[in-house]
Amino acid sequence: MNFRSRALRRLTVLLTLAVSCVSMPSARAQAHAVSGQAVYKLTQEYLAAAPKRYIGSPGHTAAEGFIKQHFKPEAAKGNLITDNFSAHTPIGQLSMTNYIVKFPGKKDGIIVLATHYETNYPLKDINFFGANDGACTTALLIALGQYYREHPPQGYSVWLVFDDGEEAIKEWSSSDSLYGTRHLAAKWSGDGTISHIKAFIVADMIGWKSMNITKESNSTPWLLDLLAKSGKDTGHVSYLFRDSQAIEDDHLPFKQRSVPVLDIIDYQYGTSQDPEAFHHTEKDTIDKISPASLQVSADLFLDVVKLIDQH
Repeated sequence: MNFRSRALRRLTVLLTLAVSCVSMPSARAQAHAVSGQAVYKLTQEYLAAAPKRYIGSPGHTAAEGFIKQHFKPEAAKGNLITDNFSAHTPIGQLSMTNYIVKFPGKKDGIIVLATHYETNYPLKDINFFGANDGACTTALLIALGQYYREHPPQGYSVWLVFDDGEEAIKEWSSSDSLYGTRHLAAKWSGDGTISHIKAFIVADMIGWKSMNITKESNSTPWLLDLLAKSGKDTGHVSYLFRDSQAIEDDHLPFKQRSVPVLDIIDYQYGTSQDPEAFHHTEKDTIDKISPASLQVSADLFLDVVKLIDQH
């Protein structure tokens, strides 16, 4: 093969690689920007620091400390907001706290990523640790915060919300649940913040080994479409939409105020015989959680934010 032939062949190979990179789904180009293994490790650390996090407990205080410890750089800039409030519950007034971590973007608008960080209050007297139900998604948002610290949003601002009081204090109802996001939605309606929110996205129960994210019908249709596109972009479509149902979750107070909302949740958490066998039981433990599922969740969240920026 002469020099010209070798050069032509090399150019052909380079052009083929370039075309492949251009045609590759954009999310795969930034694949694993947040490590599922790192999120899993954070979940372990969170559970060790605050295994039982029901409101008013030492574990709840430890959980608050854990969150604040991971956002000291944002606190120094005034971008960690402590939102203390008092909620009227079936057992009286309870003090609760939301934490908001702000990562300013370059466009006018806010994408909110939210999760509850506490554990179920009625289960306070059993060994309920909420590894999937609150712990792993708290770890996921902390890891996403670390990513946005190093890679500031180039589109809309991204705000992380660690909300309190998602769980019922006595028995789930419209008045005994979602305390943190009901408070926050009302507060942001009053000060005008809510008009700047482009999407309010909830992370809930998306760490377990057999995860398949529910097509949640209280979510805004165009955001469900973006989540489906994100599944294709990231190669995770098999983790989406095997089941469909309406779920009452932290997005509802914002949906009621006409904010676009998306609940990223796998409500089925159990066995084929009993799809809710692990939900709100002592079986919701770290052995049910998978770094692979947390990787899928991290990839999807990053890609959905990117797609909303482009929407």
